Amino acid sequence: MSGHHGHHHTHGHDDHGNLSRRGLLAGAGGLILLGAAPGAAQAARVQVAPGLAAGADRASRITQGTTLVHGDLHNHSLMSDGDGNPDLVFGSMRDAGLDVAALTDHATLFAIEGLSRSEWNRAGALADAANVPGSYTALRGFEWTHPLLGHANVWFTNDFVDLAGASSMSRFFGWLAGRGGVAGFNHPGREILRFDNFSFNSGAREQMVSMEIFNRGDDYLFDGWSSTGSSPLVACLNAGWRTGLIGVTDEHGTNWGFQEGLGRAGLWVTGNTRNEVLAAMRARRFFATRESGFRLDATAGGIRMGGVLGITSGAVQFQVDLDRGPEWVGKPLHIQVLRPDTRAPRVVDVIETTAGSVATFTVPLNVADGNWVVLRVSDPSRPNPSPGPAGHPCNDFGVAYSSPWWLQP
Repeated sequence: MSGHHGHHHTHGHDDHGNLSRRGLLAGAGGLILLGAAPGAAQAARVQVAPGLAAGADRASRITQGTTLVHGDLHNHSLMSDGDGNPDLVFGSMRDAGLDVAALTDHATLFAIEGLSRSEWNRAGALADAANVPGSYTALRGFEWTHPLLGHANVWFTNDFVDLAGASSMSRFFGWLAGRGGVAGFNHPGREILRFDNFSFNSGAREQMVSMEIFNRGDDYLFDGWSSTGSSPLVACLNAGWRTGLIGVTDEHGTNWGFQEGLGRAGLWVTGNTRNEVLAAMRARRFFATRESGFRLDATAGGIRMGGVLGITSGAVQFQVDLDRGPEWVGKPLHIQVLRPDTRAPRVVDVIETTAGSVATFTVPLNVADGNWVVLRVSDPSRPNPSPGPAGHPCNDFGVAYSSPWWLQP
């Protein structure tokens, strides 16, 4: 599972004889992407180097039966407000070493700057053509796009809906309920009404599988906490949603999959197929990171992230496997244990660890303090560019987030 999937781009051409993205980058010396910035050619080589395909080994050190795949589930093209040819999206992400890729153009009112019926069909045909069960999962999705309520990605549906068909959160959830797919809250808080402040809809709980905690280069943990009064993570999970946490690039340019430092998702799957990716999404068996090749696996009381702890209270043992391959071995990292509070998550423990190791620690949990727990992995040597309350332990640089566990006696 090197990420190259057995293809050798010796002359910068792919198997269909077209110039591949790697070939174009090599031919242009990367200067198209990076302008004349100092060290541009070197930076281009780094960008093209299969950082995604390398990184950590794909096997967990603490669980059996699943393999880590790297995915980006939020990307745009000329079919909405992106700059790039949709024909190139899936090939670019595959060349970049991603295992799972989704094209999710906007669904807007009257298809202005958004998907039309023919474009939706085209996205499906492109995903089907790129999908290789066992080695590369290509998905068609769409981004339901409300300028005030917010944006939501939808995957694994046969149809899409725009604001004419779903003009409110309740109508969106009602549409979703009849269609069997899964969905997630995007860049939570960028739009002013923040999904009616995450107003809970019990009928949509199982299908709303994710919230973007990393979008592009941004950590959304504290986004808008001072103006809205609450962290999006706290607002979402306290409302009753059971969303896992993902990172996405939200690419609007033409560099799908290649840019370092942007959000991405790691999914723990029993096979790299659409059905198995959907199963991992439904199980919330995934994590968010903005480091390519990063591995995070975590259990609480033997239950994997995204799962339910059938307890009222007690000391729970966590095991956390963190790795990013040889270059990060020994790098100091913190694991912050996040619990509910009103405005920002309460950090009940900070564990000092290093990349390339398994951390084992015990945390007392009581459902009276709230029914969720999340692990945030951080780099203590760097500041959080969007900090929260003064002195908060999460004002350092976010590297990854586990999906939550829920206490359900």
